[in-house]
Amino acid sequence: QVQLVESGGGLVQAGGSLRLSCVASGNIFSLANMDWYRQAPGKQRELVAAITVGGSIDYADSVKGRFTISRDNAKNTVYLQMNSLKAEDTGVYYCTAYGDRLRYNYWGQGTRVTVSS
Repeated sequence: QVQLVESGGGLVQAGGSLRLSCVASGNIFSLANMDWYRQAPGKQRELVAAITVGGSIDYADSVKGRFTISRDNAKNTVYLQMNSLKAEDTGVYYCTAYGDRLRYNYWGQGTRVTVSS
């Protein structure tokens, strides 16, 4: 059974840092491109950062230079290091796993990040 479990969210002051983790179970990680999305209150879910199976990385313009995505294939985990956080980074952060060799696109349950100004 495939499961994605995010952790690391919380309340932080503007300018602070958090590191989110997403652990994938079900023997899919080596086949999966991994993305982080976020959904702010009253807004649509948006892509924040992406890392492919091969390690190619992309970021939303709003987080470039502040966020870093990485993956540890030995630990079946993708990370999102978030620095210089702003109030507008507040939202629920989700990880997703997808790829041509996966049957579905999988989503975690989300972890909440609140940045106080």
